[in-house]
Amino acid sequence: MTTEHNPYLQFTREQWAVLRDAVPLTLTEIDLKTLRGINEKVSLREVEEIYLPLSRLLNLYVKAKQRRSRVLEQFLGQSRGKVPYVISIAGSVAGGKSTTARIMQALLERWPEHPRVELVTTDGFLYPNKVLEERGLMRRKGFPESYDIRRLVEFVANIRAGHERVEAPVYSHLIYDVLPDETKVVEQPDILILEGLNVLQSGMDYPQEPHRVFVSDFVDFSIYVDADAELLRTWYIERFLKFRSGAFSDPDSYFHHYAQLAESEATRIASNIWQEINHLNLEENILPTRERANLILTKGAEHAIEQIKLRK
Repeated sequence: MTTEHNPYLQFTREQWAVLRDAVPLTLTEIDLKTLRGINEKVSLREVEEIYLPLSRLLNLYVKAKQRRSRVLEQFLGQSRGKVPYVISIAGSVAGGKSTTARIMQALLERWPEHPRVELVTTDGFLYPNKVLEERGLMRRKGFPESYDIRRLVEFVANIRAGHERVEAPVYSHLIYDVLPDETKVVEQPDILILEGLNVLQSGMDYPQEPHRVFVSDFVDFSIYVDADAELLRTWYIERFLKFRSGAFSDPDSYFHHYAQLAESEATRIASNIWQEINHLNLEENILPTRERANLILTKGAEHAIEQIKLRK
């Protein structure tokens, strides 16, 4: 662990693993198989050394907030109702943030203090394809202007206000669009995990509306899953090729036309998509938010986390 003049404490993998402090491993290999993203090789050892210490830290933070909430209720002489602890997980396309979110949900809901842990992705808050097409934004999907930010902020604000039932739109990666007749109902969880490209963005990213509140204003703890851009490019192409022989072969898939491509042509197309869309979004909108996170998990080859930075 180093403590140079920066806002973060830095840990090697070995230093971080010690902080597990005997927290039991509650996931099995079968559990982990259902949580991994395509083209990821997260092992039980990774869970033990990285995610168990993180679940312990977050459990301590959640309990501390619950204690503060009880103090405030005592001072005010009234109950404030159930206020969930909100965790956000950001990072690039193909960086593994979705897998991180699923693993953290599985671990946190096994702690006796908070059995209700909900996971919501911000993909559902993208504008429908019809709207994006009308606005000429289909090739800007995932960029800030492609999201219904007002609806997303309203959702998180209602969660934090303790509303009994809050609905979130649902996104289908198969049809590459928001499902018009489907919602996810969130009912007063102990913890809400919000995962997406844009969860660390704030008012400074939207100078045209400087007085608005943003998702980051409602988050208690934020995580950024980081990796070198060249690794991210490689992972994106590898994932695209796996989708080509898997999900893309479904006739209902929005990308079904890619399924018949030769591997060399599919690789070229994936590389272009990465460079012209995902890498551009990473450089302009996602990477600049990294240093706002409370915790940065930096990956090396094979998606293995090599360094952890925790805000002091």
